[in-house]
Amino acid sequence: MPKPTKGARLGGGPAHERLMLANLAAALFTHKSIKTTETRAKRLRPVAERLVTFAKRGDLHARRRVLATIGDKTVVHELFTEIAPQVALRDGGYTRITKLGFRKGDNASMVQMELVLEPVSPKVKSNKASAAKASAPVAEETPVEAETVEAETVEAETVEADAADASAEEAK
Repeated sequence: MPKPTKGARLGGGPAHERLMLANLAAALFTHKSIKTTETRAKRLRPVAERLVTFAKRGDLHARRRVLATIGDKTVVHELFTEIAPQVALRDGGYTRITKLGFRKGDNASMVQMELVLEPVSPKVKSNKASAAKASAPVAEETPVEAETVEAETVEAETVEADAADASAEEAK
């Protein structure tokens, strides 16, 4: 059973909140970007992310789960055929919230909520040694210098290993 959301229901009961979030999600998927209050955007983010995750699965059951939330078949079709392939390589974080300032009438904090449709640039996994080499200026090395540097690092590693073995034996 879903745990009820604590706190205010955005100006109505739970059913009203569900309908409002469904309409906001439909508008987000149709226009790719909407302008709304910060509170509504924060409540919309998990709903929209879950619907995009269903769309990435792409099977009939996922389509029916999305149709249970968003009743408009054209919006669901657009979500499954246009948006899902664009975010197929992304592992979450399908929405972006950018603060715009305050509304003139009631001073409510306004935000721009948009879908993140840019292609993902894969993160390069690197260890500390390769990061240090990348940040150091590149100098022309002769093969002899490279061999001596490698030999020094191997000697340093063996000395450290010997020291660790010696300390382990002393602890016994």
